[in-house]
Amino acid sequence: MYRRTKAVINLQSIGHNIRQLQSLLDDENHVMGVVKADGYGHGSVEVANVLLNAGVDFLMVALLEEAIHLRKHGIVAPILVVGRVHPEDAHVAASHHITINVYEHAWIEAVKELQFESPLHIHVEFETGMNRTGICTEEELRKIVTAIHKNPQLKLTGAFTHFATADDIDSAHFHAQYENYEKMLHILASIHDEPIMTHVGNSAAGIQYPEKMKRYTRFGVSLYGLYPSAEIRQLNNVTLEQAYSLYSELIQVKKIKAGDFVGYGANFVAETDMWIGTIPIGYADGWTRKLQGFEVLIAGKRMPIVGRICMDSMMVRLDGPYEVGEQVTLLGGEDDAFIDMDEAANYLETINYEIPCMITSRVPRQYC
Repeated sequence: MYRRTKAVINLQSIGHNIRQLQSLLDDENHVMGVVKADGYGHGSVEVANVLLNAGVDFLMVALLEEAIHLRKHGIVAPILVVGRVHPEDAHVAASHHITINVYEHAWIEAVKELQFESPLHIHVEFETGMNRTGICTEEELRKIVTAIHKNPQLKLTGAFTHFATADDIDSAHFHAQYENYEKMLHILASIHDEPIMTHVGNSAAGIQYPEKMKRYTRFGVSLYGLYPSAEIRQLNNVTLEQAYSLYSELIQVKKIKAGDFVGYGANFVAETDMWIGTIPIGYADGWTRKLQGFEVLIAGKRMPIVGRICMDSMMVRLDGPYEVGEQVTLLGGEDDAFIDMDEAANYLETINYEIPCMITSRVPRQYC
């Protein structure tokens, strides 16, 4: 690794977080670890190994490619692909022993003439109030299950739904969705007599309504030490540790005069003589131009980003001269100061989930 710009992932913090989340659940409930989007930017293989060592026995991703990546790196635990897998790619999932999500009768029909190396495991998703994907009606459910039963290469092994508002304190919509979910499960039980795995959740539901979680609960962002919302943080029933830190260094330090310009468009003008430091991270690394004006930590002190963020670098206003090579903390702690994902997310008017996901693969990940 040649770059000094790097993301450092604390795997011990992820281990701490999973233990905190497991403590919310009763002995009959298990955690499904969500490692999609390369483990929310943390590294799916490394995170998966921590989760499996902590007792997690089922993983979830969004794409078939993500599941195959885990298989190629030695992950043999069950994996669910929650995103749509095209019918012509179903044999790939079957050959890698990957479970897929199905919510269309037409999909079952499209694969009925295909041959698989081994039975393809299927989970059916119920649409209960989010209106993204899922089976909407009893008629659809009966039609899909009947078609699965007719195909000996398909095996129905699970059912689930996803909650839209579990991170809100107002619980009305959550409870309406939960009631719809239980109705669909009751219908499924009447037409499918083999035991199946059921799972619900997201981090917000698991933290706010642990008593409602049955069999398996999907946890995602909380595994990485991020709270789904300020309201969930204020419940104070788990203590999570941010696992992701982002560091770089100063590569040039100079003193400029009052009236000098900084950056593209010359849109920052020095009001007085000042010190400027250049840092080798930019929007090609995911450090978006919208972060102009945000702060970084140098020697435990906050320094503002000035001028437009470039593709590969950016400039900050320093409080004095520093040595080239001085560490810069963009996310994480330094001395007694800390910049967390929530602060960056609030500045960008987005959610904390997005921050680690937007840092590109140009930034190497290190693990500790």
